[in-house]
Amino acid sequence: MNLSSETIIVATAVFIFSCGAAGVVLRKNPIGLLMSVELMINAAIMVMVLGSRLHAQPTGQSVALLVLVLGAAEAVVGLALALAVFRRREHVDVDEAREIQG
Repeated sequence: MNLSSETIIVATAVFIFSCGAAGVVLRKNPIGLLMSVELMINAAIMVMVLGSRLHAQPTGQSVALLVLVLGAAEAVVGLALALAVFRRREHVDVDEAREIQG
């Protein structure tokens, strides 16, 4: 059985995305939830860069860089919200975060 590098990259991306999806479904801590979403974003970026490489087009890599920057911005905003909730409460559950109003 001869596996190509593209198959290995796609299998790795599927595994990483599955771990992220399981984390989103199973976690109730906002930090763990954000980390799981970041895993899913990174798996999508891996597939995007692979497609860009296969088609010899640099636009996919440019879009991947943009998505990476937006993912980092999303993490910063999410962590700021999580810290705001942590300051008010000792234990934070994603399902109980109704107190952020404003």
